[in-house]
Amino acid sequence: MDKITLSSAESDEIARLADEVLAGADTWDPLTFVDRAGRVAERLPLRLREFLAEVRANETDVTVVSGLPIAGDLVPTPTGWDTAAKTGAGQREEIVLLLCGSALGEAFGWANQQDGRIVHDVCPAPGMELSLTSASSEAALSLHTEDIFHPCRGDYVSLLCLRNPDAVGTTFVRIGALELPEETRKVLSQNRFRFYPDDSHIGEVLLDGDGDDHLAGRAYTTGSVIFGPEERPYLRFDVDFMSVEDGDDEAEAAVRATVGHLGSAVERVVLQPGDAVFVDNYRVVHGREPFQPRYDGKDRWLKRLNLIRNVRSIYALSDRRSRIIA
Repeated sequence: MDKITLSSAESDEIARLADEVLAGADTWDPLTFVDRAGRVAERLPLRLREFLAEVRANETDVTVVSGLPIAGDLVPTPTGWDTAAKTGAGQREEIVLLLCGSALGEAFGWANQQDGRIVHDVCPAPGMELSLTSASSEAALSLHTEDIFHPCRGDYVSLLCLRNPDAVGTTFVRIGALELPEETRKVLSQNRFRFYPDDSHIGEVLLDGDGDDHLAGRAYTTGSVIFGPEERPYLRFDVDFMSVEDGDDEAEAAVRATVGHLGSAVERVVLQPGDAVFVDNYRVVHGREPFQPRYDGKDRWLKRLNLIRNVRSIYALSDRRSRIIA
């Protein structure tokens, strides 16, 4: 895991830049800012820009930037992303994440996730404690590839911590740490797997964990779990939102074996306020440890941003130049 810790002077420099962006906007709207985020980001501290350029060039698995500015008068943690959207909470922090993220890729969103917002709020929501979404809390969020079903899924998932008083860990496994048997790896490299939209895309919540029934009726794409260059392969996996053809016992066994190997290779990072983590969505699966929400305004709160290296692949799906995938 590569890490950079910013000095107080560098953090202050970023805070002034974010405040300048916010002051120049009549109404803050990340969607109208994304096209100029890269230009503004050229004014980030040189050491940070050089560090992130190396991260992109080297396809670093997991990257942490510490010391980013967080408002001292931060509002209470919202009770769900919809509350955050209505109040406009954490706007300066959204700018900070957009500026840093622009060094790695282009920000984009989904029309059916958080009302098509570019920057998402990740915080526990009442009634969603056991869901298979980022609004959960009491249930662990399984290791997964973000938006596994879609060819335009992000190259990076980034999270900026605003609060984490309970030291809840973000979990992850790198494909390079997986010691899979050759026969299992061979099966995973074949087009024998179905990948489904997760509940955040379709508005469904699974509370009973009853087998694969929650996938019934969902559209899916097919492909392999392991793909790309043999010497430095890519991975996509989400046991909650993937399946195999009925009767393909070999592929099913490969999935079960992979779950076991993932469990033995888990690493964790505990984000503190001002920490941002950038996870390579092609080389790492990530999740979150369970925790007990209090809904007292002090719960864990992150800002999330999806980044893609080739934004033209998104434009090709739309009738107009848009950063939102329908």
